[in-house]
Amino acid sequence: MKILVIGPSWVGDMMMSQSLYRTLKAEHPDAVIDVMAPAWCRPLLSRMPEVNQALAMPLGHGALEISERRRLGNSLRASGYDRAYVLPNSFKSALVPFFAGIKHRVGWRGEMRYGLLNDLRKLDKAAFPLMVERYVALGYDRPVSSAQQLPQPLLWPKLQVDDQEKIETAAHYQLSAVRPIVGFCPGAEFGPAKRWPHYHYAALAQQLISEGYQVVLFGSAKDHPTGDEIIAALPADARSHCRNLAGDTSLEQAVILLAHCRAVVSNDSGLMHIAAALNRPLVALYGPSSPDFTPPLSARARVIRLITGYHKVRKGDAEQGYHQSLIDIQPTRVYQTLTELLSNEQETVCTS
Repeated sequence: MKILVIGPSWVGDMMMSQSLYRTLKAEHPDAVIDVMAPAWCRPLLSRMPEVNQALAMPLGHGALEISERRRLGNSLRASGYDRAYVLPNSFKSALVPFFAGIKHRVGWRGEMRYGLLNDLRKLDKAAFPLMVERYVALGYDRPVSSAQQLPQPLLWPKLQVDDQEKIETAAHYQLSAVRPIVGFCPGAEFGPAKRWPHYHYAALAQQLISEGYQVVLFGSAKDHPTGDEIIAALPADARSHCRNLAGDTSLEQAVILLAHCRAVVSNDSGLMHIAAALNRPLVALYGPSSPDFTPPLSARARVIRLITGYHKVRKGDAEQGYHQSLIDIQPTRVYQTLTELLSNEQETVCTS
């Protein structure tokens, strides 16, 4: 069976979609799965063993461009796909499989996609509270009416990185081979409201550095100033043990280095989901956004959140745009959770 998946366009969503690919391979071991997604997704898809190849979606996130989608679909006709799974809920995302003439086209109803999808399923959001459950439910031939009917445990995302890659990439960035790395992911989409304050990150970094760790900051180029603020808030003698790599790595290099970390502390972000899929001990810090829909999918993750519900805010009311609920998460609380995770890791190593 040849399968085409129209994948999502966000890092976190792309990571959670791997649970569908793993489910499809479990249901159809001989299936060949290709995923069409933005070109930047390739470093993630290449580390998912269930994915045969990544096909670049050349159109932007908001572009309709029906004629170009028709051309893309026609170019895929010779590939002989038996099925298509459309993960985004938009009308335009269902066009390529339709134009490709794929006989069986599966997805949630979304934006009234009658005709474009011929295995159209109606989503009961209350029955599938987690996004990963909504993705996985599409992988079964017979419609599943609730998350309780999904086989347990769900097959969570799991990226592959080999040890030699970790060693070589750490050496490339001249990271210490003596001090173990704790990774910080201090950025978040849509500004500071979803960020733990930089001064809290600095206090945690200072504590970890005093105990013999090195701290590495990950993110995009727009997160680099936040990383500089963290380093500037450190005592002068600690700064050499904190590296700001935000914007200085490719996504692939960031994935490899996160896999090399002893542990990770992160805001609610795409990198948080990557760290979870790499099975790193992870402390995930939530404020106005909620882990009830898109939590880190890892038994080694711990979520810290002091409020409930979902708050649709893009800028916090506190100084520098931070949200008060994240300011209220004290570095001592995060340090305690992190050390408990690391202690559990050490106990596991000793008993094994």
